Amino acid sequence: MLKKYFLVFLISMVPLIELRGAIPYSQAFGMPLWSSYVVAIVGNMLPVPFIYLFARKVLIWGADKPIIGKFFTYCLDKGEKGGKKLQAKAGRGLFIALLLFVGIPLPGTGAWTGTLAASFLDMDFKSSVMAVMGGVLLAGIIMGLASAGLFGALNHFILG
Repeated sequence: MLKKYFLVFLISMVPLIELRGAIPYSQAFGMPLWSSYVVAIVGNMLPVPFIYLFARKVLIWGADKPIIGKFFTYCLDKGEKGGKKLQAKAGRGLFIALLLFVGIPLPGTGAWTGTLAASFLDMDFKSSVMAVMGGVLLAGIIMGLASAGLFGALNHFILG
């Protein structure tokens, strides 16, 4: 069982998959929802401070490098455009907008993207982490409910 929790933890740290994939994984393997939720939250939040503090600097550093330059430039452009779009829509409600951006489980949203956007918008560290944490908690609740409902329904129909 510890191996499954470790996999949930690792899956929740992977960009683009994050908690949105870790919780359905845990439910597909019959793990308890509450403990899986906590492990996925911790795994999803662990990279956030590092992303905020270093990702932008690393992307800027690598933008002119031979092999990685195009990809790093793409990430910089995407982060800047996403940040500007988020700020334009949010105005003074940037904290709530970031929380919802991270919290509503859609492709391209999540803790990694939200934290990178916050760093591009020069949001302060504490506000960024709190908004992302709120979003991760919200996404976890949504995915937990969706996974429990989906796998509960499949279990009912298959096992009858």
